[in-house]
Amino acid sequence: MTEAASIAAADRGAAERVPGRVVYTSEAIGRRVRSLGAQIAGAYPGESRPLMLGLLKGSFIFLADLVRCIERPVEIDFLVAASYGRGVASTGDVRTLYEPSASLEDRHVVLVEDIVDSGHTINELVPALRSRGPASLEVCALLHKHRATDLALEPRWVGFDAPPEFLVGYGLDRAEEFRHLPYIASV
Repeated sequence: MTEAASIAAADRGAAERVPGRVVYTSEAIGRRVRSLGAQIAGAYPGESRPLMLGLLKGSFIFLADLVRCIERPVEIDFLVAASYGRGVASTGDVRTLYEPSASLEDRHVVLVEDIVDSGHTINELVPALRSRGPASLEVCALLHKHRATDLALEPRWVGFDAPPEFLVGYGLDRAEEFRHLPYIASV
């Protein structure tokens, strides 16, 4: 069995355990993440070492795969912000629960997001991150729903334009379930 056939079989088997439909297969995600990694690697000149700032928990799988596809040295740090609680819709109340320990001053910073939906999280975090004096600040989002009308910073890199459905898998969850799925599904 080829690797692609094996991945497709795993996707089909896992799909049986999740209500809804597979929106992006693990194979499609892998291709897109490799492309994003190449774009990010080419965006930073010379000896600069971008700081990849993962927004937990949803971006952890995406970030891990992404940094392995960026063929240049990067630094990794995390922050935790919550706006969904245990529901399927953003509460609009964004709480920062963990701050990055790395200095952002005069650094090229890439905020790595799993999904841009309402825009509340980006609109809360971007001004706070900018206040720390980075040389540049960009957003890389795996998924973008294009629902937010006034984003403080539009993502420079987007994996997929997402449908207006609740999505799980590849790090995205519904009440802490389904993060482990190797693909993205609609529930």
